[in-house]
Amino acid sequence: MGFLAGRHVLVAGAGVTGRSAAEALLAADAVVTVTDGSADRLAALEQLLPGVTLVPGLVTPPPATELVVTSPGWRPSSPLLVAAAAAGIEVIGEVELAWRMGLELADPPTWLAVTGTNGKTTTVGMLESILRAAGIDAVACGNVGLPVVDALLAGRRVLAVELSSFQLHWSPSVRPFAGVLLNLAEDHLDWHGTFEAYASAKAGVLTGEVAIGGVDDPVVAELLTSSPSPAHVGFTLGSPEEGQLGVHEGQLVDRAFGPDTVLLPVADVQPGGPPGIADALAAAALARAHGVSASAVAQGLRAFRPGAHRAVLVATADGVSYVNDSKATNPHAAAASLRSHESVVWVAGGLLKGASVDELVLGEAHRLRGAVLIGADREVIASALARHAPSVPVAVLDDVTETTMLDAVRAARSMAQPGDVVVLAPAAASMDMFSDYAHRGQAFTEAVLSLVGQRGA
Repeated sequence: MGFLAGRHVLVAGAGVTGRSAAEALLAADAVVTVTDGSADRLAALEQLLPGVTLVPGLVTPPPATELVVTSPGWRPSSPLLVAAAAAGIEVIGEVELAWRMGLELADPPTWLAVTGTNGKTTTVGMLESILRAAGIDAVACGNVGLPVVDALLAGRRVLAVELSSFQLHWSPSVRPFAGVLLNLAEDHLDWHGTFEAYASAKAGVLTGEVAIGGVDDPVVAELLTSSPSPAHVGFTLGSPEEGQLGVHEGQLVDRAFGPDTVLLPVADVQPGGPPGIADALAAAALARAHGVSASAVAQGLRAFRPGAHRAVLVATADGVSYVNDSKATNPHAAAASLRSHESVVWVAGGLLKGASVDELVLGEAHRLRGAVLIGADREVIASALARHAPSVPVAVLDDVTETTMLDAVRAARSMAQPGDVVVLAPAAASMDMFSDYAHRGQAFTEAVLSLVGQRGA
C-alpha cells in the first residue's frame, strides 16, 4: 500500500469503522493518530492498536496531518473536518480508503454496491446469498456491519457493499463495477441539509460500468437516465421492458442480461410483499451483471432469510398478530411496512430527522385501526394524523423511556380487534429512547411476549 507509507493520517472516530481504518493504515505503514469525543472509546483502543497516537476531542488536525479518514456519521460541519478542509487537508471515509487501497492490489476485488433509502440491508444480504450459491468468494460489507477495509484485507474476491448516504458523501472516487439505487425518500435531511444533496450523494453509486435503478421511483429513474455509466438497467414490480428486470405472470424475469430469462416464482421470495420483491430484483440484477447464472440467482434467493427486526411476526393472540418492523426507521419504510397488512394498529415514533409523515399518513390512513405514538417526535405524527386521519384513535405516550414500550403494546392491544395486525413501524430513528433499532425491536418483542403470556395465548 505504497501511497500510505510514511503519511501522517488522522482518523476521526474511534468506533468500529475508525478502529478498522486505523488497523489498515498501520498495516500500510502510515503514521496514525485517532481522535474521538469519548475518552472511553479511545481507551478501548489503547491495547488493540499499539503504535497509534490517541488524542481525545481534537477540533483541529495535528500540524503534520496529510489526510483525514472520518467515520461516516461525522458531518461536514464538524469543527475538526471544517478545520481540515480549511487547511487544505483531504477528508475521506473508510469506504474511500478501502477503494484506494484496493486499486494498489495486482488483482482488485469486484465491488457490487447497494444504496437507497430502504431495503439496503435486505438487498445486500440477498446478493451475498446469490453470490455464494454461485460458488463465488463474496461477503456483505459496508453499512451492513463489516467495514469494507476489513473485507478487502481479508482477500475477498467480490464485495457486496451496502453504502449509506454518509459513506457515499465521503467516497468521491468510488466506482463500483455495478451499483444499484433502490429508491429515494426524505431521510437524513438533518445531516445533508436538503433532499437534493441527499439524492446527489446516493447517485454516487451509479457511476461504474453498470448502473441499476428502481424505475418505479421517478426520482431514481431520472438519476438512472442521467448516470454516466455505459450500461443502464432498470427493475420494476411491473412487467419488464427490454433492458429491465421485473415481474411477469408471477415470476421474476430478466430481460436485461442476455435472452429473456425466468429467474424464480415471486412466491419463493422472502420477505414477501412489494418491498421484498423489489429487493430481490435489485440483488438479481447486480448478480446477473457479474455473470451469475439464473439458477444460482434462484438458489440464492430461496436460501436467503431476512434479518431480525424486519417484518418479523412475534406472536398471534386472540386473532391479533404482532409484527416487529423496527428497521422501518423512516416514513418511506414505514409506509411499505403498513401496506403489507389490511387493518393495522400502528406503533410509531422516535426521531424523524426532519422528514415529513404527511404523505405516509395520507396514503395509509384507510388501513389504520388506531395508532400508538412514542418518542421525541410523537406530536409531529399526532398532528399529521389529526389533519389527515381525524377518525383514527390515537394514544400519545409522553414517557420517553425504554419502559414505555410495554405501555405502547398494551395500548395497541386495547385498540386491536380479531384480524388486525399490531405493527411496530416507527418511521423514525430510535436513539431518543433506545441504543439502536435492534434494541427498540427487542423491547417491542419482549413487551408483546409478556402481554401475550399474561393472556395465556
